[in-house]
Amino acid sequence: MKSKLRTEIFVMIAIAVIAAFFLNGQTGLTLQGNAQEKANTFSTEYFIYAGAAEILEVNIEPTEEEIRAAMNAWKNPGSIVMADVRDSVNVRLEPSENSEKVGKLYKDCGGYIIEYTDEWTKIASGELVGWVRNDYLMFGNEAEAEAESVGSLQATVVADSLRVRKEASTESGIYGLVARGEVYEIIEEAGEWVVIDFEDFNGYVNSNYVEIAFHIDTGETMEQIEEREAAERAAAREANRIQLYETYVSSDISEVQLLGALIQCEAGNQPYEGKVAVGAVVMNRVRSGAYPDTIYGVISASGQFSPAGNGALNRRLQNGVSESCLQAAQETINGYSNVGDATHFRRVGAHEGIEIGGHVFW
Repeated sequence: MKSKLRTEIFVMIAIAVIAAFFLNGQTGLTLQGNAQEKANTFSTEYFIYAGAAEILEVNIEPTEEEIRAAMNAWKNPGSIVMADVRDSVNVRLEPSENSEKVGKLYKDCGGYIIEYTDEWTKIASGELVGWVRNDYLMFGNEAEAEAESVGSLQATVVADSLRVRKEASTESGIYGLVARGEVYEIIEEAGEWVVIDFEDFNGYVNSNYVEIAFHIDTGETMEQIEEREAAERAAAREANRIQLYETYVSSDISEVQLLGALIQCEAGNQPYEGKVAVGAVVMNRVRSGAYPDTIYGVISASGQFSPAGNGALNRRLQNGVSESCLQAAQETINGYSNVGDATHFRRVGAHEGIEIGGHVFW
């Protein structure tokens, strides 16, 4: 019984401590990837704990070790971390600047703690496993807020074929079909239905036939980087024949058509300014240094643009791209941007930024 009550108290401690820090203008962690905790006296922590015990009307006095354990939960294996970099940070085989480089963790990418030390943290980020200096990582509340900002809830199709309906009803019209393994960003969950972003329309799919998971972008191993760069070089050599996800599309595909197809998938039902804005996001990434430096590389990067991963982009290229989307692509390739240096966009309401049509850009 005491053990159960002690567990309940720990939960209340965590909530109370976080609330106390916010009231004092602190979060318990310093910003900019510094993993050192802000100074907090044991007496403050003790009174918070004692207050929780009093609410439960029990007489359990915590040990200092128990309080410290609750306070340091953000360091535990499995806790989330996010990159705190402008471009990327090297991931090492061992916790040393002289150790072999095993991959890179990019801006907006994250992972989970395997082992934490005062100067280095061993993380898992997709297939990448290795050590990163703590100066280049966000932890705790800061990491969770960043993940919420740049991550997304995604639905993976687990049926051989699944209808995407226009409304939450089996009697509703159909936008199209999606296949097993295809991944779509979730707009909302509505009971037995999941609303997905289907070529920029709100499409409804039965929740029994999708797996739902929160997605954050991950780093790349050196092998993955080499494979991606080789694919980019091959695409550059064969400018009129671009290969996407093991499927060759029709010949004479130019960068304008490739970008135009993505614009139509992501913003086909948006005003022209919204189409231009999506194209500008891609080109801003190409020029930023934090992403691949080609249109193909940016669009095909893992987890970045769902139409490239779920087959919608290939289908659009095969079926033709609208003139307005081609025009928007050409305009942004020529250097125009109506969203400044924004490198992200979502549905309106998901983030603060420049709102154009149904999307917000930041």
